[in-house]
Amino acid sequence: MGKNIVQKIFEEHLVEGSLKKGSPISLKVDEVYTQDATGTMAWLQFEAIGIPRVKVPLAVSYVDHNMIQSNFRNPDDHLFLQTAAKRFGAYFSRPGNGICHQINLERFARPGWIGLGTDSHTPTNGGIGMIAMGVGGLDAATVMAGMPYEIKMPEVVLVRLTGKLNRPYVTAMDVILELLRRLTVKGGVGRIFEYGGPGVEELSVTERATITNMGAELGATTSVFPSDEITRAFLKAQGREEHWREIRADEDAQYDMVVEIDLSELEPLIAQPHSPDNVVPIREIAGKRINQVCIGSCTNSSYPVMKTVASVLRGRQVAEHVSLHINPGSKQVYEMLARDGSLADMIGAGARMLESGCGPCIGMGGSPGTGHISIRSYNRNFRGRCGNKDASVYLASPVSCAVMAVRGEIVDPRDAGFEIDIAREPEEFLINDNMLVPPPEDGSTVEIIKGPNIKEVPLKEPLSERIEAEVLLKVGDNITTDDIMPAGAQ
Repeated sequence: MGKNIVQKIFEEHLVEGSLKKGSPISLKVDEVYTQDATGTMAWLQFEAIGIPRVKVPLAVSYVDHNMIQSNFRNPDDHLFLQTAAKRFGAYFSRPGNGICHQINLERFARPGWIGLGTDSHTPTNGGIGMIAMGVGGLDAATVMAGMPYEIKMPEVVLVRLTGKLNRPYVTAMDVILELLRRLTVKGGVGRIFEYGGPGVEELSVTERATITNMGAELGATTSVFPSDEITRAFLKAQGREEHWREIRADEDAQYDMVVEIDLSELEPLIAQPHSPDNVVPIREIAGKRINQVCIGSCTNSSYPVMKTVASVLRGRQVAEHVSLHINPGSKQVYEMLARDGSLADMIGAGARMLESGCGPCIGMGGSPGTGHISIRSYNRNFRGRCGNKDASVYLASPVSCAVMAVRGEIVDPRDAGFEIDIAREPEEFLINDNMLVPPPEDGSTVEIIKGPNIKEVPLKEPLSERIEAEVLLKVGDNITTDDIMPAGAQ
């Protein structure tokens, strides 16, 4: 019996257990990365373990969330993260270098690797053929200390893609919105989504990454695409072709479930408030006046996406009642846009250019006004995540967002009459890693600097095998991560 991609990668990394659905397994991990909103605690926990240096092949500490630095806590955290990375053997991505998932896809992710990140959208890296999963800080710390990652073997779902997208108006974002429409935000729980079929060849690596990124909204453990010649071309353009390897499912691979999507049948879609699975065709709600458009985030901030958005805005003007925010995903993307003239097209149209970071997606600035409608190419539209519980956030593709910014209303991009140039991935990306700080060979003498808000993790006794406690709170259905720990500058 043939094997699917997940089985092949898991077998290569299996330390203990059997790849039987629901069985506990332990996996060797190739990379762990953190971001600043969750990384401070993760690195404090690693420090408390007492290991002098990370024991994974690659560790990276990114700063991309708390960029506003409105008080001492954020810059203090960033200095702690920088010195901890230097001490313990991790790369450090400086503030302004970009969003962790976008940079990791560009500079570090490898086909066939297993990676963990302290962020739910770590599966972005699945677009390159990597099994990448979001985890908590303690899991990240223990794995960096040399422990395997423990998980129950998920179901593997094949998403079989056929046909071709009706470009330029239908994009990769519409593929994942269609999956959310069908399966809901609970449809991926306990599952890994593996993409296959002839339609895979229709999608670039960055488009695949858009789809795997929002697999998190399905509740999926992760999502993954094959590593093929398209993957090879992307890695070659990033100056690291040597990291490529082919990874495909066998012809007779078995799956727990199969979902069929004909790309040629998709139309421009939009997720209505206040859930990513509240999806309808844009044409059904066209005509609503809008107040804000945000384009970017870890979902849709690659160079091809941004250059395509610039083609929509070129020679046009953002509607006077609309505020357009754009945050390119990385320094690499930003610099390439500046050099090819796309940045000038965006600024000339009236866009407000933001730093390469998470920004409005996580409630870091860009909050819409009371009763306002914001259209975003982001991944989540939970109530209040934008910074205002009285605003309504819709999710759509970058192309749809750009068209709506000009028209000032919700509109099916097919009806706008705009000529749009779809940008492809270049043969060569601009490589400038001067904001990626490599670790020294020996960091044992490096002082870890902690501000007054940073305290060492108190050491406790091991937990007993059985724990009994009183239930203090029972909540309803559809509780989101933002209900548990609200997004925003605090």
